[in-house]
Amino acid sequence: MSDSTRSTPTPVPRPTGDEPVLRTHVFDGIQEFDQRLPNWWLMTFYFAIVWFVLYWTLYYQGGFFSDDHDRVTTELKAIQDVKNKELEKMLATLDNKVLWTWSQDPVVKNEGQAIYTRICSACHAADLSAKLGGAPLPGLPLNDQEWKYGNQPMDVFRMVSKGSPDKTQAIQMPPWEAVLSPSEIAKVSAYVMSHHSPPAAPN
Repeated sequence: MSDSTRSTPTPVPRPTGDEPVLRTHVFDGIQEFDQRLPNWWLMTFYFAIVWFVLYWTLYYQGGFFSDDHDRVTTELKAIQDVKNKELEKMLATLDNKVLWTWSQDPVVKNEGQAIYTRICSACHAADLSAKLGGAPLPGLPLNDQEWKYGNQPMDVFRMVSKGSPDKTQAIQMPPWEAVLSPSEIAKVSAYVMSHHSPPAAPN
């Protein structure tokens, strides 16, 4: 395109009064406003810049804020600490004799049965037989006299808490200490032992 055919800026007179202010040129019939941005817009823009700098400094450099992951991790750790303290307190007084006594307590048995039905029945069956309609389930039967990892209440308590001690098996009982509280584990252990007879007292 030759210089003679190019658009030549046409000066536009600046208005007076409250009329919109246009820049003093026109390109291809297009005019530009030359208005000052509103104060509220400018203040919002400047505040956003300052807030970004402060937040970036405090969050990434100062560590004053925590994200959702950090908060959830902290809360889970606090819950686990409470469970550990409860477990230590319970284990200080919990033994086979106590669990055998609980296994004869109707209130404890009912609470343990509710936990068993919710957590354990899928693998061990509602009647503790580890069978459903004659077909075997993944768990071991809990109502017979064959015990693979100990036949005392505290053996059952540890089994429920820590899971199967044999980590080489393809199907293993998982540890439930992260899901159930120590008192719930004790109650479900007592419920299982309620299907068995305590050892005879020595003469």
